[in-house]
Amino acid sequence: MPREHRILVTGASGFVGSWLLHELNKRRLELGTELTVLTAGQSDVSDWKTEIADREQVATLIRDCRPTAIIHLAAIAAPGDARKMPQRAWDVNFQGTMNLAYAVMEYAPEARFVFVGSSEAYGASFVDAAKVPIKETAALKPMNVYGATKAAADILIGQLAYDGLKAIRFRPFNHTGPGQTVDYVVPAFAKQLAEIASGVGVPRISVGNLSAYRDFLDVRDVVRAYADAALNDVTSEVLGGVFNLSSGRPVQIQSILDMLIELSGSDVDVEVDPKRLRGSEIAVAAGDNRAAFEALGWKPEIDLRRTLGDVLEDWKIRIAR
Repeated sequence: MPREHRILVTGASGFVGSWLLHELNKRRLELGTELTVLTAGQSDVSDWKTEIADREQVATLIRDCRPTAIIHLAAIAAPGDARKMPQRAWDVNFQGTMNLAYAVMEYAPEARFVFVGSSEAYGASFVDAAKVPIKETAALKPMNVYGATKAAADILIGQLAYDGLKAIRFRPFNHTGPGQTVDYVVPAFAKQLAEIASGVGVPRISVGNLSAYRDFLDVRDVVRAYADAALNDVTSEVLGGVFNLSSGRPVQIQSILDMLIELSGSDVDVEVDPKRLRGSEIAVAAGDNRAAFEALGWKPEIDLRRTLGDVLEDWKIRIAR
């Protein structure tokens, strides 16, 4: 482990970024002055206000920052947003990643590059897998704009690893936790249930497709993997590698809703809202996490019920304000 760590986080102001900073701050208590955390992005609170899609700004960022590791989270992350703004999604998710990777190779060639991809890159391969948790060797067959931008960036980083980029690629599956926006299924349910419990909303919850199965993680488990990848000693085989972050146990969305309703203690009616239904729905999406465990010692630790309870409590607190 290097004596001094200068960790640069892009996209630090987002949902995952805020939890990653929390995790890194915990690590700082252990490492003291040997760990410096820096942030870059469009937020006013970023240490470096940087437009990731601007090549010159990114080059200046890396040259001035001198990171020992980069955790690259900056992205148009909600699939719905990527669908509405495809050009922006490609500019940020692909071009931004290219800008950052090439700047690192030029100005900080010894820095570790932790790339945060997405399980959405697998797309139609989930259908081919016939409900079996998918391995990293599965083909990338994205079915939406977000998945396509992440798959392209993933392939780019994999190729640059052969040119010397000290990259570790992750493909996280669905992850949630307190602070996530209602663009995602768990907080969308939890917000409505918190409103019902507080008397703000009528005892009726609007939902989309409840039949699909998804592989859910707690965001706190996910960011632990990112911090480990940036800070811990790894073998040469890990650099250039790609790893699923998953539980390997798909859960039906109906079960998620049932558990949240139980935790809320409310008696509610459930109605399907056609606006919440998506096309090209994949029946089952789950990931094999053995590679991450064997190479990095990572596995999920937080129980799904606890995660759902924490999200629900977070919304209750927000609504009570």
